[in-house]
Amino acid sequence: MRKFVVLAGATALASCNFAPAYRQPVAPISATFPQADGQGGEQNGTRAGARAATDLGWRDYFGDLRLQALIAAALANNRDLAQSVARVAQARAQYRIQDADRLPQLNLQAGASRNRTPLNSLAFPGSGSGSGGADSFTLNQFSVGASVSSFELDFWGRVRNLSEAQRREYLATVEAERAFRLSLIGQVAATYLQIRAGEEQIALAERSVTGRREGLVIARKRMDAGVTSTVDYDQAALLVTQAETELADLRRTTQQSENLLTVLVGGPIADTLPAPRPLSDPGQYTNLQPGLPSSLLENRPDILQAEQRLRAANANIGAARAAFLPRISLTGLLGFVSPQLGSLIQGSSFQYQTAANATQPILTWGKSSAGVALTKAQADELVAAYQRAAQGAFREVADALVARRQYAEQIEAQVRTVDAQRRLARVARLRYDHGLSIYLEVLDAERSLFSAEQQLLALRSAQLQSEVSLYVALGGGLKETVSAG
Repeated sequence: MRKFVVLAGATALASCNFAPAYRQPVAPISATFPQADGQGGEQNGTRAGARAATDLGWRDYFGDLRLQALIAAALANNRDLAQSVARVAQARAQYRIQDADRLPQLNLQAGASRNRTPLNSLAFPGSGSGSGGADSFTLNQFSVGASVSSFELDFWGRVRNLSEAQRREYLATVEAERAFRLSLIGQVAATYLQIRAGEEQIALAERSVTGRREGLVIARKRMDAGVTSTVDYDQAALLVTQAETELADLRRTTQQSENLLTVLVGGPIADTLPAPRPLSDPGQYTNLQPGLPSSLLENRPDILQAEQRLRAANANIGAARAAFLPRISLTGLLGFVSPQLGSLIQGSSFQYQTAANATQPILTWGKSSAGVALTKAQADELVAAYQRAAQGAFREVADALVARRQYAEQIEAQVRTVDAQRRLARVARLRYDHGLSIYLEVLDAERSLFSAEQQLLALRSAQLQSEVSLYVALGGGLKETVSAG
């Protein structure tokens, strides 16, 4: 009965944990997202047939096969992502190192020694040089056994809390890697869309340059024939110059975007990629529904990272509190010792040794109290970091939902603008050909049409990029299960 009481008491002590119970901080965000789609029966950003971002892997979300190939290459070869993956492996190793302290470390050891001592150094009466030349004493000793060195009995949960803190830091690193992976997908998609917009704008600029150069030739012939003045010719030349300048600028920015994409995908881009989709293709992506803001707390990797770090801080508080209590450690040795190797493994050679050591802090000059205060202040900081991450996620989703509606309205208006500018340019050309207006009217109409068409392409690219931002802001893809073992 006494043994049972002792065992029960030891078990109760071993279950002590001075870490505060974890409570998820209240996220200071609204219960719903601002209504971003209020037209056509769309409510709160939800469209007919829309799906949750967390149910869509990136291959399911992006419909452009060329973009899918580029994202796959980036996930396989991006050097920054490789560093992030390596940091996860480092954090997991650190956790395993810390967690190993919860169990006794068993060491196997063996030894052999031979000691020679002069007899005249021994404190025996009448001892001298000895007879028969026996002037020394030789001692052999052989040993083999297993030992446990300084194993802490974790009565107060100090070691357990240190292990838990390291485990949470590891899981936070996992979420950081996931956040970077999601960010990389968004970067590749946004850069790709910039390139596609640049290519379409370059094609438009090249057509404009070709048409305006033809117009310049005609203007020269009309001037040489005395039909028009040099003013009309110079104005036609201005149209060519404008288009050529725009074309050069578009080629520069598009090439720079291609250079960035090469870095993101981790190397040269293959020439055998699938054909791209036009920016106006409605199959560029799958429609998303934002759901409720509370889902961000479960899906956004940056919020989950902040929560894991907060849990780690809670565990560190428990470890700091345990520093006020005695630290008890054990050492032990079990094995055989014999002066002769042949008789080493025998019952008469068996030996064991156990020892316990207890250390109770008495006067630490406030060090232990400061340690607890430090861990509490760190936890307070991480609470604020968690809440800030939740607010940032809410704002990003809300911004993307607003952009979804506003870009749709802008594109609709810009399409009407392009159609109107195209009609004005055609009428201005007819009026000039019939001598009803000066060439300046044609110049203004052509310039306005070119700018309107370029703006339409830029808006379509921006709309697609806002959908990418919404996918990333909602936490993207299917969440992977991570083992902390």
